[in-house]
Amino acid sequence: MNDTPLPIRVLGCSGGIVAGQHTTSFLVDDDILIDAGTGVASLTLDDMQRIDHVFLSHAHLDHILCLPLLLDAAGALRHAPVQVHALPETLAALHRHVFNNQIWPDFSALPRGRPYMNLVPLKTGEVLDIGNKRVEALPARHSVPAVGYAVSRSMPAQPAPCWVFSGDTGPNRAFWERVNALDVGMLVIETAFSDDEAELAAASGHMSPAVLAESLTHIAADKTFPIYISHTKPAEVSKIMGQLKAANRNLSRPLDVRWLATGQLLHL
Repeated sequence: MNDTPLPIRVLGCSGGIVAGQHTTSFLVDDDILIDAGTGVASLTLDDMQRIDHVFLSHAHLDHILCLPLLLDAAGALRHAPVQVHALPETLAALHRHVFNNQIWPDFSALPRGRPYMNLVPLKTGEVLDIGNKRVEALPARHSVPAVGYAVSRSMPAQPAPCWVFSGDTGPNRAFWERVNALDVGMLVIETAFSDDEAELAAASGHMSPAVLAESLTHIAADKTFPIYISHTKPAEVSKIMGQLKAANRNLSRPLDVRWLATGQLLHL
């Protein structure tokens, strides 16, 4: 049984690009990538060739942008295709709009006889055991089909604490129902827009501070874990932070809310 801490490297967690900030991507151990935003560009070639599995939350550009470049950089150095896991709708969008031999080569078929990637459909609620790690696809509600993820060590004899990633999502009771059933060690959840842009947040399937604060009230009373805020738009970080701090103070049970930063290393 492996009970060593599970390292999660924050390659990117911003809702946009600016110097020092990159879009969503997390490296779990050294072989699983959760989303493939611009943060992947901080990896070395050795890092890239050790990635065996990529789990995509959805098909938006800020979450998949570096996947084609990762495959191009490291594909020839590997002995097996990278397994790219996502909802069928996400995989269809990738194949139609990116890996179409016009925008980028179709690395699910190329090079012939030894493709660089294998597209693996998954569904919400599916659980995969990969080596000594377990990955579960969680429900999300976004402007396109989407999932979040729960990642933990595989512990056959007992539940293991999970790193939970909401992905891009608006309010979603099904997500909290599943979170309350898990042993959550930490939660990464998005707050893309300030309350000044609450209408835009709602229309695009994102959170604003007031909406997130209300959503956090669905956490069961016996659950206590740090909540890391991600996906903030670079121009609104200070405003979002201030609004969320104020909203959290007004909750009947203020929570342990923290801000996530590119380059941070989390240990579960």
